[in-house]
Amino acid sequence: MDNNERNRNNERNRDNDFSIGQMLLRVIITAIVVAIAAFFTPGFTIDGLWSLLLAAVVIGVLDYLIQKFTGINATPFGRGLSGFLVAAIILYVTKFIVPGFNISIWGSIIGALVIGIVDAIMPGRAM
Repeated sequence: MDNNERNRNNERNRDNDFSIGQMLLRVIITAIVVAIAAFFTPGFTIDGLWSLLLAAVVIGVLDYLIQKFTGINATPFGRGLSGFLVAAIILYVTKFIVPGFNISIWGSIIGALVIGIVDAIMPGRAM
């Protein structure tokens, strides 16, 4: 194995470590943003910390899958109306996956708006 190949392997390992840390940070930021949105949004409740953390993971996975297969950025203000609608749909679909995560259709629309506002204020990308 030559030096170039070792360097490539080391870079791949660092990228994997960075992506795991980046994913954890993204889950934490998403959980904070979703908690803020649930606090300010009527028709949007979360029954506990575990439901919140699980919802943050599910939202992150759904966001990743939608972005991977469609190319649509699900940030509420990231892609205009399409991003806003995708964010609302992600919130509503999460209701069916995560126990203790309750949201109405109007709550998901208002929640996507609140998440967009909080996302504009907080550093990093929430959804």
